[in-house]
Amino acid sequence: MADAKKKILLVEDDQAIRMAVEENLSYAGYEVESTGDGKEGFRLAREGKPDLVLLDLMLPGMSGYDVCRRLREAGQDTPVIMLTARHEEFDKLHGFEMGADDYVTKPFSLNELLARVKAVLARGRERPGGVKEYRFGDCVVDMNARILTRDGREVPVTRTEFDLLAYFCANEGKALSREQVMNDVWGTEYFGTQRSLDSFVASLRSKTERKSRKPQHILTVHGVGYKFVK
Repeated sequence: MADAKKKILLVEDDQAIRMAVEENLSYAGYEVESTGDGKEGFRLAREGKPDLVLLDLMLPGMSGYDVCRRLREAGQDTPVIMLTARHEEFDKLHGFEMGADDYVTKPFSLNELLARVKAVLARGRERPGGVKEYRFGDCVVDMNARILTRDGREVPVTRTEFDLLAYFCANEGKALSREQVMNDVWGTEYFGTQRSLDSFVASLRSKTERKSRKPQHILTVHGVGYKFVK
């Protein structure tokens, strides 16, 4: 019974999927509220203050992209896991840009989904090394407030993006394998692929680098993974 009493909002218009996911989440000990409409999902996310939102992309009333974007614009940082049948990298990147914390492609196994829910909810918030502020390039990372600023202006980042950025800062100069990064940031039970990590890195680069295609801080180490440098 992991994360018992945590409240999850499920926004999914496919009734069969919604019923199956809701039943399994309830069995795992979560409190579940669900709807098949995007506008209703946005209202429930704003008023119900869930601990996590499972959000389909193709919804009547309002798309999952728009629901996520409007939540972030309203200052709500509730973790969002997007559910979609789309496979293209562009769709994943767009979802992360809208503020998603994770991405599950249909068809998915319920065990995989439950593992991702558990990983997102259990993700630690402590910053290694006790560093309160970290500066690189034109960016400042406030570890306590969990805020990224660039050129003096706050840059919106998701919880997952901030966790990943803080991890890179804490491991400056180290060549890190993709597997190591995923295990340390998401946990060993995380079902995501290395492509998911690459998508998060691409999103972070777009927010921290002068030229995201020629990064100076979050570097690719070919055959290994990534290395962060000031």
